[in-house]
Amino acid sequence: MTEMLKGTLEGIVLATLRTRAAYGYEITARLRERGFAEIAEGTIYALLIRIEQRGLVDVERVPSEKGPPRKVYSLNDRGRAHLEEFWAAWGFLADRIEELHEGER
Repeated sequence: MTEMLKGTLEGIVLATLRTRAAYGYEITARLRERGFAEIAEGTIYALLIRIEQRGLVDVERVPSEKGPPRKVYSLNDRGRAHLEEFWAAWGFLADRIEELHEGER
């Protein structure tokens, strides 16, 4: 399961940001609320750095009550296009896997 999740985590995070901008811990909390309890915060922060470097998100530094400013991530147009590609690939894979599964019955 962990290996499958690694291959889809970027799309999952982008999908989370599609509805509302968020900072790293908030993204992790949203994912945990949706049943992704095993995802470590460090994994999310490393992924956020990668998607920021690839230009898939916009980043705004927002003052924090405690400590340094928070980096709030929001999905930009390039990120939305990438997310659409993810959903297309996911749909293709899900269909093929379902066909294989149905063929076993």
